[in-house]
Amino acid sequence: MDRNDIDAVDAYLTASRRGFLASSAMGLGAVALDVLLAHQAGAAQAHHPPRAKAVIWLFMEGGPSHLDLLDPKPLLNKLAGQPLPKSFKEPITAMGEKGAPLLASPRKWKRCGQSGLWASDWIPHISQHMDDICVIRSCWTNGINHAGGVCQMNTCINVAGRPSLGAWVHYGLGTENENLPGFVVMCDNSGRPVNGPRNWGSAFMPASHQGVLLRADQESPIANLQPPADIPISRQHAKLQLLERFNRSYAELHPEQTELAARLRSYELAFRMQSEAPEAVDLSRESAATQRLYGLDDPATQAFGKNCLLARRLVERGVRFIQLYSGTGSKWDSHSHIETNHGRLCRSMDKPVAGLLTDLKSRGLLDDTLVIWGGEFGRTPMSEKGDGRDHNPTGFSIWMAGGGVRGGQTIGATDDLGLYAVEDKMHVKDIHASILWLLGLDNMKLTYNHRGRIERPTINEGRFHPKIVTG
Repeated sequence: MDRNDIDAVDAYLTASRRGFLASSAMGLGAVALDVLLAHQAGAAQAHHPPRAKAVIWLFMEGGPSHLDLLDPKPLLNKLAGQPLPKSFKEPITAMGEKGAPLLASPRKWKRCGQSGLWASDWIPHISQHMDDICVIRSCWTNGINHAGGVCQMNTCINVAGRPSLGAWVHYGLGTENENLPGFVVMCDNSGRPVNGPRNWGSAFMPASHQGVLLRADQESPIANLQPPADIPISRQHAKLQLLERFNRSYAELHPEQTELAARLRSYELAFRMQSEAPEAVDLSRESAATQRLYGLDDPATQAFGKNCLLARRLVERGVRFIQLYSGTGSKWDSHSHIETNHGRLCRSMDKPVAGLLTDLKSRGLLDDTLVIWGGEFGRTPMSEKGDGRDHNPTGFSIWMAGGGVRGGQTIGATDDLGLYAVEDKMHVKDIHASILWLLGLDNMKLTYNHRGRIERPTINEGRFHPKIVTG
């Protein structure tokens, strides 16, 4: 190792430890920290036989309209143009127009499959899979704006400071492949979701459990993974050994700094990933037929299609938790022009999502891969700006498929206008508890001791809904 290498290492060690962790949230640091403690945690925390081994969460950021996709309301069209009936309490929304008239849904609906579940003409490809899908129509949340809603849907609370669900799953179960991240996040455009990395952060838990951002639309989906071409493997390995010696020496003097323990493994993981990760994210290895299945041949579906195909490849290789953002940057938000907005976004995700379900099922992966679809809230039956809908946290729909879920059924209901959940209500905490249960984790038994306080993923609330598996 020459003098320049030593100087570079010295410069690195003098950098702010906090600065390193902050900058790593969307880069190599997050990738590298992922593996620490994974296997030890998983072996100790499983509570019952799992139905699912992995999760693919399809997050429609901005709030898709359940009234136009999964929850038809004939009364809404009958009363369109009239004010909300006095029998309904006006909801508290983020920026709604008080007294706005009801807005009709021009969708065409049909019953699908043997189960006869309803689906609108905005999701013609997903509708072919309704027999595998469980639609939960009675969701509700405390988050009335995007920051709070996305935060709660990811962390179970609508303010910052809690680990994401993916971080809890990684903490509880670890990863099946120590050469790849156990928790991965992908976006469908170059923007970032509201709240940014906080949505996949680990908060008070070790940094090893936070999510890793991948960019399927870039030449190198994992940032900073590949070394410069002029640096040989032997030289890189020598740097890692020197860094390890320095970090271990410092860690022995400061055992209370858990981030240092994670750093000791970080560069070794990155080194291993350089051999396996490039193959895992190489979509050119897929057949032309498979690429068409996901819509990679159509510019309208290509971005989300790449992410869905990459999610299947990662699940095959043992990645535990994968979250895909559709409409990154709250694009599903439709305070006006909902027909144009939702029409475009539905087209961009419908075929890729259907392709994912088809591909997982054909490969025998759907049985133990839990697929979740939904946003941070739904939308109101009242109009906004004449042709849009406001946020609706009091009643909305998500769906689940695979992973032990009983398909071909709906759970719960909203009222006749789709404003409030009224039957089998499921708060976000119940949704998280149910996801954890399907993975073999009890939300009340999965604990983390944070400064003497026992923390749980659903904050001592929430329960598994048995109808998800029994109907």
